[in-house]
Amino acid sequence: MEKAFLVGERLYLRPLDECDLDRCLCWINDGEILTTLGRRTPMSRSMEREWLLGQYKDDTTFSLAIVLRDGDRHIGNAGLHGIQRVDRSAEFGLLVGDKTEWGKGYGTQAGRLVIDHGFRQLGLHRIWLRVFAFNERAHRVYEKIGFTHEGVLRESYYAGGTFHDTVVMSILASEWKSDEASVVE
Repeated sequence: MEKAFLVGERLYLRPLDECDLDRCLCWINDGEILTTLGRRTPMSRSMEREWLLGQYKDDTTFSLAIVLRDGDRHIGNAGLHGIQRVDRSAEFGLLVGDKTEWGKGYGTQAGRLVIDHGFRQLGLHRIWLRVFAFNERAHRVYEKIGFTHEGVLRESYYAGGTFHDTVVMSILASEWKSDEASVVE
């Protein structure tokens, strides 16, 4: 568990590193993943490298690699973005890029670790996210983590010849049950 920052039962989260660049680039340029993230264009290697290195330039972003404890394999990324210190809020982001690991609960566990850290260590009050209505898998993960449906941006995203709703979800510190985080001390 090299550079482990947050540790769960089956995975750990560590800082992203330049050695992760090729995996991240592969995931972000996968058509299925690209659509769920709302991206319309692929990323070049230099663009992805700039993004990766920019994750640690200030304290408004908290991005980590999701790594399986069994085999030390990087399967995705999770973090908090646009951290607002005055409002004590942040936007949550989650990507399990390795499709062979979809549906195994890794996104839920990684999300719980990040949310727990956001509330307990960063002192956040509200963590929110945006997800497209067609992304049912993500909705299930976010609900398992504890996010509540907050509102809908109607027909706000155009993809595949159709307009899609964007769902806004959030969780407040007062709603968080830290015992669900699966944190291993």
